[in-house]
Amino acid sequence: MKLGVFIVLFGDKTLEEALDKVKELGLDAVEIGTGNYPGDAHCKVDELLEDEGKLKEFKNAIEKRGLEISALSCHGNPLHPDEKIAKQHRETQRKTILLAEKLGVPRIITFSGCPGDSENAKYPNWVTCPWPPDFTEILKWQWEEKVIPYWKEEVEFARKHNVKEICLEMHPGFVVYNPETLLKLREAAGEEIGANFDPSHLFWQGIDPIAALWKLKGAVYHVHAKDTKINPYTTKVNGVLDTKSYLDEPNRSWIFRTVGYGHGADFWNDFVSTLRMIGYDGVLSIEHEDSLMSIDEGLKKAVDFLKNVIIREPKPKAWWT
Repeated sequence: MKLGVFIVLFGDKTLEEALDKVKELGLDAVEIGTGNYPGDAHCKVDELLEDEGKLKEFKNAIEKRGLEISALSCHGNPLHPDEKIAKQHRETQRKTILLAEKLGVPRIITFSGCPGDSENAKYPNWVTCPWPPDFTEILKWQWEEKVIPYWKEEVEFARKHNVKEICLEMHPGFVVYNPETLLKLREAAGEEIGANFDPSHLFWQGIDPIAALWKLKGAVYHVHAKDTKINPYTTKVNGVLDTKSYLDEPNRSWIFRTVGYGHGADFWNDFVSTLRMIGYDGVLSIEHEDSLMSIDEGLKKAVDFLKNVIIREPKPKAWWT
């Protein structure tokens, strides 16, 4: 396994400055935002697609530091009912696929998206229960009319451009938010659909990430290293669905934490061991969104913690059997 970081947290730095920070921390890989929600601070897709010289400079900046690109990330909502937003997110995703092909990167990361409740909707409608029956009807319409047709086309486009892995981050608010919904879309659209497995979004839903990994064996294509701390006192009163600001930490049911501050070494040791057992030996990409720590402190703590957890050497032939 290798250790990397999603460099959008260095959005105030140039690409070269961000890469120097990554190298200084002793990491192996970078995940790079190409637009949509992550922004494109370090990767102007149009420029790189149109100018071979700039593309070469971009690749050289990464390679000369001994780093690799774990993924290109364009997390967005390509199914947004506002056609202007959907069009922008879809175009960015297509361009990200084309750039991945040019760079020889086999995977992109995004969200599944979430449609509205009808052709006339203005905002996404995330259905979380089957009753009253309106919700079941909305869900059926979303999947049959929007979700599956769109992703079938997108998988075909990715196939034509040598992107073998479309890594969907299971995130509440979108139609793919747990293993069941991811596998449903994978079955309908193709095996190019897999997971960008981020345990932080599973913790607060009450999902056991280890059990989820086993369920998704063969469909885990990229991994985020991010933690969540559940507030047991607030959760016992209000449950885990929480719309308060992420900066209202004392009153929220849960908050994102750097790895080790939500769950200890026992969990993370089990996590990387399970990844190996299900066949994933790729990059653990740190996503730092801990509102209690500065970028530098939170990232350094995550790196130090994971360096002791990650399994780097190839799986051995057991000498004792």
